[in-house]
Amino acid sequence: MKKLLFAAGISAVLTAPSAVMAQAPQPEAKGGLLDNFGIDFSGYVDASYNHLSRSNTFTSTTPSRVFDLERSGLGLRQVALTFAKQPKEGLGGLLNLTAGKDADVIAAYKTDPSNGRGCNVATGLNADGTKCSRDRFDVTQAFLQYATGPWTVIGGKFVTQAGAEVINSTANTNFSRSILFGYAIPFTHTGARAAYAASDTLTVTAGINQGWDDIKDTNSAKAAELGVAFTSNKIFALNAMVHAGKERVGGLIGTGPEGQRNLLDMVATINATDKLTFVLNYDSATQDNTATVTPLGANKSRWAGWAGYANYQFNERWRLSLRGEYFDDKDGYRTGVVQKWKEATLTLAYLPTKAVELRAEVRNDRSNAPSFLDRDGVTGRNNMSSYGVQFLYKF
Repeated sequence: MKKLLFAAGISAVLTAPSAVMAQAPQPEAKGGLLDNFGIDFSGYVDASYNHLSRSNTFTSTTPSRVFDLERSGLGLRQVALTFAKQPKEGLGGLLNLTAGKDADVIAAYKTDPSNGRGCNVATGLNADGTKCSRDRFDVTQAFLQYATGPWTVIGGKFVTQAGAEVINSTANTNFSRSILFGYAIPFTHTGARAAYAASDTLTVTAGINQGWDDIKDTNSAKAAELGVAFTSNKIFALNAMVHAGKERVGGLIGTGPEGQRNLLDMVATINATDKLTFVLNYDSATQDNTATVTPLGANKSRWAGWAGYANYQFNERWRLSLRGEYFDDKDGYRTGVVQKWKEATLTLAYLPTKAVELRAEVRNDRSNAPSFLDRDGVTGRNNMSSYGVQFLYKF
């Protein structure tokens, strides 16, 4: 996960979550000819194999995984490129491009351009059963930046401040994404964000944007965000943010009711030793006017959960990461099933060089409802297990 210490620069506060995860040093960005223009260039390749004991969906047809949607098989998840010029004073910017299977998931909400019917990324079908188009390319971030003194302002498209995990695969310590990453928070925003470095330990951010994962707003109002990043020392860091605004219920564009959506996100990081790091992430959110899209007709839907991480870096080559989660989809708005969903994940990482990382992972998911659709496409089960291997190349 991306580090958000003040020393990492105000641009990190503007564009990344706050968790400080134990991970190997990243390779230095190499600009080549771009150096002449002061532009940093970096990127990575993410390929993986995963196997799920059930299908990739809940009984509601909502995906039961965030990125690795295939039940079994190899996949090129992400090929990402980043071009950045972010001076401490003056004008700059950042462009982050993502290609691969994950691009279709992280892209702003998709509809079939011919008729505006919502596309389910798990099934590849529109709401009326027709096949929808797929994107394998996404402009994940594209913003201009201006910095002066303690102030930094960006405008364009950028990643959310919420959550302990991020889109960038190399900045997380597990292969599979957390429940909270996929079901509790947004991926990106389009709008403007300002950060004020009040001191070496405290940074405050505020912004206005189109809402959750929208380039073009799907409703008649904007959304607001407010965040605080506090780093007392090298041992402890706390980040909190709220996001509030109207969202189109169900994500539909131009149809359906609008409702107020509020999110509270908190991430605490404790670097217990040079090798051991603990992270705790909490999310709580509500959405109004959901009666027509929730299983039990709840007019105000609520979801909340937590994720805890323990990461131990044995040496420069080996790291072990344990994650445990609990997610309460109280009204079934996020997963299509009223359920309490838990998961535990263990990931072993091997880093033969600074540029290469190999991960092996086992995971078990459980629910208090028979929500996981079995491989027969009919039966619901209350558990799912999986394993996966991942190859990362950073440049």
